[in-house]
Amino acid sequence: MWAPDIYEGSPTPVTAFLSIAPKISISANISRLSIYGSYGATLQQIFFFCSIASMILGALAAMAQTKVKRLLAHSSIGHVGYIRTGFSCGTIEGIQSLLIGIFIYASMTIDAFAIVSALRQSRVKYIADLGALAKTNPISAITFSITMFSYAGIPPLAGFCSKFYLFFAALGCGAYFLAPVGVVTSVIGRWAAGRLPRVSQFGGPKAVLRGPDT
Repeated sequence: MWAPDIYEGSPTPVTAFLSIAPKISISANISRLSIYGSYGATLQQIFFFCSIASMILGALAAMAQTKVKRLLAHSSIGHVGYIRTGFSCGTIEGIQSLLIGIFIYASMTIDAFAIVSALRQSRVKYIADLGALAKTNPISAITFSITMFSYAGIPPLAGFCSKFYLFFAALGCGAYFLAPVGVVTSVIGRWAAGRLPRVSQFGGPKAVLRGPDT
């Protein structure tokens, strides 16, 4: 659970790098293991458990956040679980869905943190601070909304396609419990990530949205 504190305390470019680079590196190494190395049932079960734990933790913890970067941190934890679904299968289809998921996640994350970096100059820190963004900077508000809807997996955006391929690969390898858990946590994540575009487009009472950090 170090990610939220690191995301909040680090400069935004460093946060974006830490959000993308380790996931690509770990995914590449484990994918190589699943293709060329030993990949037994025990290791697969460990991956299944870690994937489920990451998806549940990321979705539930993101609901309680009041700061933009901490919300993105917990969303990132959830996406680790979704991406891990790909190499949990140990199949070619799983690796293909993993590569698609990594590419889409990296694109969304770069876009999100680029906008956050620009908004930090306007002292946007809390989710409630996005309330006037649609009036002051409508282009950033629309771009940020589309990015976060993609994060949440709203069809027909790229984030939905990523999760579709990952869950389809999970069903294809017999992980019939993993895919429904992913769908449920994705729905929860839609509410959490959807707060950012809702506030940026329609505003909201700061007294309600601001609260103690968790």
